Order: sequence, then C-alpha cells, then structure tokens
Amino acid sequence: MQTPKIKYEEVIKKFDEKLPKFIMKGEDKERIDYHGVDKAPVLTCFVKYKNKILLLKRSDKVRVYQGLWSTVAGYLDEVRLLREKVFEELSEEVDISEKNVLAINFGDAYEFYDKSVKKTWIIFPILVILKNKPKIKLNWEHTNFKWINSRDIKKYDVIPGLEKTLARVSVV
Repeated sequence: MQTPKIKYEEVIKKFDEKLPKFIMKGEDKERIDYHGVDKAPVLTCFVKYKNKILLLKRSDKVRVYQGLWSTVAGYLDEVRLLREKVFEELSEEVDISEKNVLAINFGDAYEFYDKSVKKTWIIFPILVILKNKPKIKLNWEHTNFKWINSRDIKKYDVIPGLEKTLARVSVV
C-alpha cells in the first residue's frame, strides 16, 4: 500500500483553523503560532548552483538546532502558495532573489519525529536551482555557509533528518 502524499494546502488550512495567530513586528499579516505545539509544517529548501548545494550553519539565536548545519528553512505559518514562501525564505535568509532562480522542484512531503525536541515536523522538501552563483548575505539565523557536493553531507553535523530530506529531491 502506498502512503498518500501530504498536500500542502490541506495541512496549512488545518493548522490555520486550530492554532492562534500572531503578527510579526513590522508586518500587517497574521502568522500561525506553532510555539508549544508538538507538530509543525516546515519547508526545507536545498539551494543548488551547478553541482553544489548550499549548507548554512544555524546561529545560537534560533530556537532549535543551534550550531548545526542546515539549509534555507522555515515554518509554514501563513495560508499562501508554497512557491511564494520559498522566495520569501530565500530572500530573508541568504539574500537570493527570485530572478536568479532557474527552477524549483518540490519533493514529496513527509513526517519526521525528532525525539530530541519532542516534535513531529511535516517537512516539505524543495530544490531551488540557481542561474548564477549568488553573493550570500546571511541573516541572524545563520553564522556561516558552505557550498558542498550533496554526497558530502554526511561529513557535516546536520540537523536531524536532513539527509532523508535531501534524498526526496533530485540534486543530480
């Protein structure tokens, strides 16, 4: 029996109906508040240029996984198109603009329970292929970055489940 594919719109709508909202400073839109819940949807976005993917080292200012290597990622905290959220996170975290994106591939979402943080992540894997190598400008969420071959991800101290997520998008 094949596992049904997790549908982004259905997941976000369910959380939007159940959970409280908040407004971020400087914004006028409501976001879903996942603080204190045991399940949350996130996007995990692998950025690829030529044969390399971008890894980002998480700062000590983020809630979870401080000091571990990850990718562009974020809570799916608004009812909107997943593609729009990808562009928002790329711009916020590493200063990559939409005009530098050649293609976006969406992998099959899946659930991952991390006992270290006692949370189930509903992970939406995404691969963003760039036209040109960007000048990376990190925000407060990250302290360092590296362009690596995807097969070398095992050499890094990455967030739980990152290798499994990478396997869900084609990086060849």
